Amino acid sequence: MNDEEIRRQVLDALKTVAPEIEPQLLRADRSLREGVDLDSMDWLRFLGMLHQATGVSIPETDYRQLDSLDALVAYLGQRLR
Repeated sequence: MNDEEIRRQVLDALKTVAPEIEPQLLRADRSLREGVDLDSMDWLRFLGMLHQATGVSIPETDYRQLDSLDALVAYLGQRLR
């Protein structure tokens, strides 16, 4: 899976949890949780959906480093290659 496909998976999962978002307006280098206003339960649901879509298990200890769209794509890309 290349970075564009991963980004599409991330945005699809995000749109399921927060259907009101406009992906083209998201800043890829800014905090995703704050930018989309996800509470803790939405964030966990979102990460669970990413796990289902990619097969990548994301341990709780890694949550802090997954603060932006770019960081998520890089993290998943490393584990899918």
